[in-house]
Amino acid sequence: MSDIEKKIPEEVQAQDVGSQADVEAIMKKYDRESNTRTWTGVPKMIIRYVFSAFMLFMIWMSLFAKWGGQIRTCVFLGCLVPFTLLIYPVKKGQTKENYMPWYDIVLAVVGAVPFFYYAFNLEKMIKIGTNLGTLEIVLAFVAILVVAECCRRAVGIPILCVAGFFIFYALVIKGKSFNFSAYNLFYANDVGMLSTPISVCSTFIVLFLMFGAFLEATGVANFFIDCANALVGWASGGPAKVAVVSSALCGMVSGSSVGNTVTTGSVTIPMMKRTGYPGEFAGAVEASASTGGQIMPPIMGAAAFIMAEMTGVEYSEIIIRAILPAFLYFAGIFLMVHFQAKKLGLKGLNRKDLPKWKTLLPKIYLLLPLVALVVMIVKGMTLALSAVIATAIAIVVSIINKDDRMTVGKFFNALENGTKNTLSIAMACAIAGIISGCITMTGLAGKLITYVVKLSNGHLIIALLLTMLCCIVLGMGVPTTANYVIMASTCAPILCNGMGVNILAANMFCFYFGIVADITPPVALAAYAGSAIAKAPPMKTALNATRLAIAAFIIPYMFVYNNVLIFIGEYTAFEAIWSVVTACLGMFALSAGLIGFLHNNMTWWERAIAIAAGMCMIYPETFTDYIGIALMVVLIVIQFVLKPKKQTAAA
Repeated sequence: MSDIEKKIPEEVQAQDVGSQADVEAIMKKYDRESNTRTWTGVPKMIIRYVFSAFMLFMIWMSLFAKWGGQIRTCVFLGCLVPFTLLIYPVKKGQTKENYMPWYDIVLAVVGAVPFFYYAFNLEKMIKIGTNLGTLEIVLAFVAILVVAECCRRAVGIPILCVAGFFIFYALVIKGKSFNFSAYNLFYANDVGMLSTPISVCSTFIVLFLMFGAFLEATGVANFFIDCANALVGWASGGPAKVAVVSSALCGMVSGSSVGNTVTTGSVTIPMMKRTGYPGEFAGAVEASASTGGQIMPPIMGAAAFIMAEMTGVEYSEIIIRAILPAFLYFAGIFLMVHFQAKKLGLKGLNRKDLPKWKTLLPKIYLLLPLVALVVMIVKGMTLALSAVIATAIAIVVSIINKDDRMTVGKFFNALENGTKNTLSIAMACAIAGIISGCITMTGLAGKLITYVVKLSNGHLIIALLLTMLCCIVLGMGVPTTANYVIMASTCAPILCNGMGVNILAANMFCFYFGIVADITPPVALAAYAGSAIAKAPPMKTALNATRLAIAAFIIPYMFVYNNVLIFIGEYTAFEAIWSVVTACLGMFALSAGLIGFLHNNMTWWERAIAIAAGMCMIYPETFTDYIGIALMVVLIVIQFVLKPKKQTAAA
């Protein structure tokens, strides 16, 4: 039994919920990353120490090696290609222990050769430029094909379909030569496979994934869950509110929708079912809240680091500008959970069963790595150094924590997990770089801007809707990082150059809608993980999660139309406060309308008034704010004054 499971009361554990095996089964069915080879005994130990050594090597390379970007990225991918083939089998369902077929061994060696050849012959490659020989062209396409196969195994087919279309467009429709394409897609450092996405991955993302692995090893996830229980567990529908708060806190650490869902959901979903929430609603609450982990500063998932490179905005600025949208997202889910609990008449947990603040406050030191990380980034320290120092602090903190102390085994487990977590992201970044390279070398970006501007007839809302649909469709089965890179290369320039949207607002818009794909049917991995724990139908859970996360579909439009919400532009203190207050009131009204409860159950026309009030206050115009407030006042009068009188008269 895990440490988290030990914290669950026996009557909660007795609920009809899925086991870890159920979660693994459903994730193996839907999630490529969950389909891995089985290694035991000596081979497992060898892989463990090789992966740990790689992570230590990445620390050395990032902090001390004076290598250029191309050498660093080549060595990075040259190592990860064999690692990926070592972990992921050619197809699902291969469960034979300690077995790697000969063709995978050959593929691992052949796939690594182009990267190390490029690294050792960098000066020669710089001199010949686009005048590539036959060997260089062959090596380039071997690298592309092997990375594509690694991506298929670790990530899935959807992103390869997108990449295949763009490569076909470049080679066949635009008639680009193999020589020109090989150079741009593999050897160039400003476009293609070795461009910004994989460069950022090898420099920052890998170290922050290591930091996340070590932070989880400190037991901070358990601490967050206990704090959430103490804070809101006693309230109406307490376990669901605990799910929202704990997922918001854990999201600062993991930035993984599925990982968040499994970690906190193993505690909160059984409690929600015990309280009276239906299984599909309980799983949906956890999935929608956990998905928000990728927009929660300071980690914000891996894509935030790439956003800093692509927009030219400092990462320290991005995490500050992301605070209010993240707060509104979680506030929307929290309010919907609250109204649902009131509607069903659900109670909270018994205070005597909840953790006490007097026992939690002495463990506040567990937050020291996160606090130190934020301080170092804001002070201007490099991201790589900040991540390494924060990791060292996490190790010290874990040694101090007697309840979950760092051991030698845990140390190597964290290093190994950091490398494993890098595999799928790195492959997705490499393929996303190829897609971006095809768009650049064919001049497709400019044409897309022209087409969308014409299609939208200059109306921003239409361009935003088209971008939203592209992000969601592309995000189904594609990691957030790769989704963001593709959309930042295609749609963000359209919004910036074609429609005049602020560059950071445009990129965050694409980022948000890439994330919600994790809970949007038909491929909603976080919702499927929640459904496995709740023993609920996956599609029903996904649909409920989409409804609960309605804020994620609205907030991006809010900060595109009103940049004050991401603290951009010229504005007075009053304008900023007014925007925040009306946005919060709008989420309050919208949540009540969607659930159908405020102080009493709502009729269909009361729900319509609430939704209209919410939308008016969310829309960034003073006139619509006044209309929304007026409608809200009318609704409050009906719910709090007229309805109780009618009920009294009837009694």
